[in-house]
Amino acid sequence: MGIIAWIIIGLLAGAIAKAIVPGKQGGGIVSTLLLGVVGGIVGGLIGGAISGEGLTGFTLWSLLLAVAGSVLVLFAWEFLTKRMGAGHHLGRRRTV
Repeated sequence: MGIIAWIIIGLLAGAIAKAIVPGKQGGGIVSTLLLGVVGGIVGGLIGGAISGEGLTGFTLWSLLLAVAGSVLVLFAWEFLTKRMGAGHHLGRRRTV
């Protein structure tokens, strides 16, 4: 898949994932693009493991995998940032 297809699918997948996941994710076009590309990698790996077919180009299947991966990445990011922001730092509790 070419770089232009990665950019287009990344932007679409990142924007759709931000619309699906509740909350305010913030960030601009670059963070949305990075979210979509990382989500595409995650979704492609999972799709390849399950069905034997990962990201195959600019198709609906590739977009669905990228959106699913982006949603997973967003949930993981929120889990990690909330956990660390709630008094946890690398698994240890802060004492006040």
